[in-house]
Amino acid sequence: MSAADTTLLRPRMLGRATVNVVVALSVLYTLLPVLWLVLAAGKSRDALFGSNILSLKDFSFGQNLHDLFAMDGGQYGRWYLNSLLYAVLGAALGALVSVACGYAFDKYRFRHKEKLFGLVLAAVMVPQTVLALPLYLMASGTGLVNTFWAVFIPVLFNPFGVYLGRIFSQGYVPDEVLEAARIDGAGELTTYARVALRMLGPGLVTVFLFQLTAIWNNFFLPMVMLSNQDLYPVSLGLYTWNSQATVEPDYYPVVIMGSLLAVLPLILAFVLLQRFWRSGLTAGSVK
Repeated sequence: MSAADTTLLRPRMLGRATVNVVVALSVLYTLLPVLWLVLAAGKSRDALFGSNILSLKDFSFGQNLHDLFAMDGGQYGRWYLNSLLYAVLGAALGALVSVACGYAFDKYRFRHKEKLFGLVLAAVMVPQTVLALPLYLMASGTGLVNTFWAVFIPVLFNPFGVYLGRIFSQGYVPDEVLEAARIDGAGELTTYARVALRMLGPGLVTVFLFQLTAIWNNFFLPMVMLSNQDLYPVSLGLYTWNSQATVEPDYYPVVIMGSLLAVLPLILAFVLLQRFWRSGLTAGSVK
């Protein structure tokens, strides 16, 4: 190898080494809190404060799991079911609404379309915490405060999902396919439901996962809307227990165990649905 080739190779190797170091630090930064959570979830109260968390001694995972679902008459189970109902059902309906709106913005012409879409993009930039008080006032005026609907209805509408829906519609639904369906006599609803919606599968899953994550981690809106603990999601319920743990330390192990279980549905959803992101369902549909 010549001196010139060696000179060119050194910056490349240095660049790769730098990238590998950055990636390794990022992975370490991401996994260490997860490792701590997994190990701390199996510690008793005394071991949690009096021993090394990273050690495998004083392991009481089963007891903590039992205490979690027995605490306060099984309140955690109710919170978990509430979160599943809010998140799964809300994300499914919200994804359908968002993708349908995005499809309409992409494929149809109507008055002030781009101006309305500009409002959608502007709404993406508005923090959800800013909307909590107006939503509370609207819910109070309609008598929905401290009900299931006060939390469920607002999560059905997601401006960012509408934006993604339009992007996926532009990339996955060719106009030629829709025109062929119309020539065959299909109506607009039939064309959307039987042709376009199938092509929008990856987009629908993507919006669903974004919605699922946002609703599952939603905290401020339920805190503003709800006072009945039986309607709390997991995030708000664990916050309540964590606040009580300063007075009653027995809550600390169950809060950590509850936090570990609260992560599992999101991991499961991403593992099961990630294959839809990689699939091009319209490949070869237009020649």
